[in-house]
Amino acid sequence: MKQILSVALPKGRLLRPCLELFHELGCRSLNEMLFSRRLLWEEAKQGLRFMVIKPVDVPIYVEYGSADLGIVGRDILREEQRDVYEPVGLGFGRCRLVVAGPPEIKGENLHLRHSLRVATKYPRLTREHFLKRGISVEVIALSGSVELAPQVGLADLIVDVVQTGRTLRDNNLVEIEEIMASEACLIVNRASQKLKLREIAELMERIADVVVKWREK
Repeated sequence: MKQILSVALPKGRLLRPCLELFHELGCRSLNEMLFSRRLLWEEAKQGLRFMVIKPVDVPIYVEYGSADLGIVGRDILREEQRDVYEPVGLGFGRCRLVVAGPPEIKGENLHLRHSLRVATKYPRLTREHFLKRGISVEVIALSGSVELAPQVGLADLIVDVVQTGRTLRDNNLVEIEEIMASEACLIVNRASQKLKLREIAELMERIADVVVKWREK
């Protein structure tokens, strides 16, 4: 008997392309997900159950087995460092994690700063980046509105994800350097990978076919 697979999907900017992906796989009743507060959805004919959660929580649900699979940005995976299997990048949701700040700080030798505060939603990656560069910083962890921090004196710099750079420009910030590139990734619970091997392998193959088709467009 075919086992049901639970899939954790991220709220926010990645949700729409995730739904487009599963629509290609025959899940036709998920469009309402964009406009609903409902968090649990069933696609019985496809053998799938979906949960819609905050992106940062997707790796947690997958690591602990509440979801067999999940889709999340590689930036969050690197920040959270959860014990999950990461088989494939999906080619959408591309963005970059960058250091940014006011225009006057670009080109400045940051090594000469005695105190430097950096606001971010990515404290682990931020510390690692500046440690590799040999720059001493105080990292201020925020949950949102990071671009505000330099404008009100909370921080000298920020580390955040950018796609087009418009949010930086709108807040009078400029990119200083890139830390990493990111895209949406499929992740799998390690126990599920063994216990539901046939179902997961079949789903991954179908997802890979869609991703290849999208990349060829």
